[in-house]
Amino acid sequence: MPPCFPSHQATAEVPFPTPSAVAGEVPLSEYTPTEGRGGLRANVLGSFDTVVMAIAGSAPAYSLAASSAALIGAAGLFSPAALLWCAIPMLGIAWAFNYLGRLDVNAGASYSWVGRALHPSLGFAAGWSLVVSALIFMVAGSLPAGQYTLSLFSASLSQNTWAAVGVGAFVFLVMALLVLLGARITAHAQWIMTGIEIAILAVFGILALFHHRPGASFHLSYLWGFGHFGGVSGFATAALVAGFYFWGWDVTANLSEETTDSKKNSGLGGLLGVAAVFAVFEIFTIALNMNVTDKQISGGTFLSDLGEVVMPGAGGKIMVLAVVLSTIATLETTLIQISRSLFAMGRDKTLPSVFGKTHSRWQTPYVAIAVIVVISLGLFVASSQIGSVNTILQDAVLAIGLQICVYYALAGIAVVVAYRKVVFKSASNALFVGIWPGAGAIFMGFLFVENCMSLSGEVIAIGLGALALGIVPLAFYWIKGSEFYSNPGSRLDAATADAVDAEFGSSTLSVGASNNSGSVATDL
Repeated sequence: MPPCFPSHQATAEVPFPTPSAVAGEVPLSEYTPTEGRGGLRANVLGSFDTVVMAIAGSAPAYSLAASSAALIGAAGLFSPAALLWCAIPMLGIAWAFNYLGRLDVNAGASYSWVGRALHPSLGFAAGWSLVVSALIFMVAGSLPAGQYTLSLFSASLSQNTWAAVGVGAFVFLVMALLVLLGARITAHAQWIMTGIEIAILAVFGILALFHHRPGASFHLSYLWGFGHFGGVSGFATAALVAGFYFWGWDVTANLSEETTDSKKNSGLGGLLGVAAVFAVFEIFTIALNMNVTDKQISGGTFLSDLGEVVMPGAGGKIMVLAVVLSTIATLETTLIQISRSLFAMGRDKTLPSVFGKTHSRWQTPYVAIAVIVVISLGLFVASSQIGSVNTILQDAVLAIGLQICVYYALAGIAVVVAYRKVVFKSASNALFVGIWPGAGAIFMGFLFVENCMSLSGEVIAIGLGALALGIVPLAFYWIKGSEFYSNPGSRLDAATADAVDAEFGSSTLSVGASNNSGSVATDL
């Protein structure tokens, strides 16, 4: 880890240069502080809350239940390797979110960062990618929530699509209500649901490693082997599914305006969340390969089957309970992500400004939440006409994978641009704000392009079609003269961040004036 630098209190005594003292620096008058603005309730979440939110957003049990069949189908015994090769660039993107969040505390996260570091239209593309992927996930998450809940009581009823839609819609509405009531109540619910989920996964995952079915074996090459994916296309498909496993940890960035010491805690929570869920994913993928047959995996009952191996009698139901809790928890975090993104875009008038309104009592974007609920319920009904829950889920996972590649790649590029003046000041800078995020962006771009050439027409239509719809609001509000496009304000620039923050009584990165070496601080 790169070395930490003196505390913010110590750097406060260093005389910051005035804007005119640095050639080419943007005047302070052009900067506006972002923390606590726009009506969201500030300082609601603490450091541990952000870690819990990141884990809940990635939804370990749900991701395993929803995606293991697709991952193992693409990578087989080398599924753990696919997760590893996706985790490395994903951590690079997490570092990008960490450092971009130190420059701009904004509920829009990548929408704002990419818009200020690269171009406003690319910022909108990043925000829109998250919005449409989250809307699709409202179906991909709510239907399994209904199905898994029903399976606790009746195996036959769980296969009824309409019953799954009804129960899933009810669960979704309850989560929407909690999100409406505020981040504090949401965090309390997450501590309970995610705490129980992780406890179950930890116990069953570790115990499962001590079991194996007849003929099953494990080799260390399964953890990092690269030559068994069936070529570049096979690897790209496996990695795209693996990317969906991790997706959701970045909810901590969307909650930054509501987090204490958010310039540190939001990014750190995301990093720790990615590391934690990676460990869970690896353990369970190895355990599944050792204990569950291909027939069980294709049948969709593999987690409950694994639970029965570990604890005959009750193990299957306990694992299903973990999946139910995980699915409900990630529905809640996804609602937070999309509602905060719409809020930020409404505040900037790149979408209807009514999205930027907050409730007078709860200080949450109630209009955005209401619109999400209406659209999602409509999608629930429409999806019930498509086919089985499993069919809907598989297409949705791949479509979402394409969409998240867009905003993750843009964020990886944005951090390199924002820190370009200090990236070569030290080896740690080069790694954490240059090479690693840049490699993550390239990897996400590769996954997007390669999968666009190999996935089915239905998945491409869902994934790219939803992205293309964003051209309409982008063009409309650009022509209408939204200031986000016509006068986007200051560009993100780490070299001038300290001078900017001195004006507003805080410190961002301790670069430039704060440290003669120009190295960035990690707080790790």
